[in-house]
Amino acid sequence: MSGDGREGGRRDDEVRGARRIPGPRGAVDDLDLETVERPVLPPPGGSAPDKSVPEQGVPEEGAAAPEVGAADEAEADEGVPEPDEPYEPEEREEPEERDRPEEPDEAGPAAEPPHAVTADATASASAPVLSHRVLKALLGAWALSACSAEETAAVEDHLTVCAPCADEALRLRDAVGLLHTDGSLDLDPALRTRVLDGCLGRRPARVPIPEWATAYDAETARLDALLRDIGDSDWHAPVRLQWFEDERAVTRRTTVAGVIGHLMAVDGLLSAALGLDDPLAGTGAVGGTGALGTAEVNAGAEVPLSPTRRTETYWAATYPPATRAVREPWRALTHELIRTASLAGRNVAERSVSYGEFALPLQDALLDRAFECWVHGTDIAEAVDYPYKPPSAAHLHRMIDLAARMLPAALAGRRGAGLAGPARELVAPGAPGRSVHLEVEGHGGGDWYIALDSPAAVGSPDRAVAQVALDGVEFCQLVAGHISPVEAAAGQEGDREAIRDVLFASASLSRL
Repeated sequence: MSGDGREGGRRDDEVRGARRIPGPRGAVDDLDLETVERPVLPPPGGSAPDKSVPEQGVPEEGAAAPEVGAADEAEADEGVPEPDEPYEPEEREEPEERDRPEEPDEAGPAAEPPHAVTADATASASAPVLSHRVLKALLGAWALSACSAEETAAVEDHLTVCAPCADEALRLRDAVGLLHTDGSLDLDPALRTRVLDGCLGRRPARVPIPEWATAYDAETARLDALLRDIGDSDWHAPVRLQWFEDERAVTRRTTVAGVIGHLMAVDGLLSAALGLDDPLAGTGAVGGTGALGTAEVNAGAEVPLSPTRRTETYWAATYPPATRAVREPWRALTHELIRTASLAGRNVAERSVSYGEFALPLQDALLDRAFECWVHGTDIAEAVDYPYKPPSAAHLHRMIDLAARMLPAALAGRRGAGLAGPARELVAPGAPGRSVHLEVEGHGGGDWYIALDSPAAVGSPDRAVAQVALDGVEFCQLVAGHISPVEAAAGQEGDREAIRDVLFASASLSRL
């Protein structure tokens, strides 16, 4: 042994002539079948040729060693120095007879090479056969286009023969269409009405909601859906309320919770008309301390009737500021108003609701409250960046009709205050008088003729002296005081003074 630990100048791993361990064999899918040499197979029933089956035993003594390719020889010799003397392999004893592999029967079928690959096996590997349970589990991934090409082909072939899976696949594909970010996820404003109509068509309600209360029912439901979607912090988001007063725009800042408290305070006017409890008359916890202070209620203070005064009273008594807790009493009040109006019968529609300075029949008061729910719902949606669409065309048409019917009285009030032109032609009550043709276009539009000289006169197309055209939503924004009469993009034709009086009277209908 040499000093460096090597014996005879050779390392232990430098043994030549030992049988080399073959490298890893490639997968079947990686084989190029066109370049693989196919074995010669015997005819059916015949014996295998001598060279068709390689010898598996140890070669006999004196037999020629198997040839080694140039590549294998180079791989074996790479980096291995020549030994000082040739290596002589040790003689091995012949294996026992029982250890020898059995020779193939000459009459039996020819043995196939151990690694022979057929075309059918390759085809089955590329197109796996999947069970019904696996294919059903792949439907969701298939609907999202997340399957491989082989899985997609297997699923689509299965859908042609399995009706339940085909129905489920169609439902999943339709659901995937709702996941597109470029489309709006907001529901159609008329969807609730269509669903209710379908349900009531199959099973009519025992006590149906009156037709004149459906707009209020729909708008309170839409606003409540918005409130359910916003977070706790959004209830403190600042909201800018705007209306038209004394020939100028007036604004007031509050919060989302403050807006809902304002709606509840004004809804109390309808509660009093229907014999229900006024929300401002109790001391229940609304946002923390109740609607009114206990001292004021105990002193028997008269609850104010004006919508503005009622709102200011609520805001002054609510400290700390209202939070999400105000939603439940407001929603309970709207439900109670609709339920009571539905159970009260037909005569309740004409019951007078006092607003302090004026009064409206209950059916018009509910329509007015529906209009305010939509307007303030839009204010809240803009504050919290929430999409909010206008009401359905049928409901919007009724709101515009209410405003058009209120314009003659608003014109008379402005004329009495010196803010409108004088009356030119007084006529008997119920007779046609000078009119302005109000043409409202688009969503919920129509034609209205506004009497100019007297609230008791009747608007008539034959006595029209001017025409003004506005979009339906734009006209409602004018009535709500969100745009000034000067800024209203209106098509005008005819008497300019009459047109100005009608536009300013429309803006004067707005209030807090």
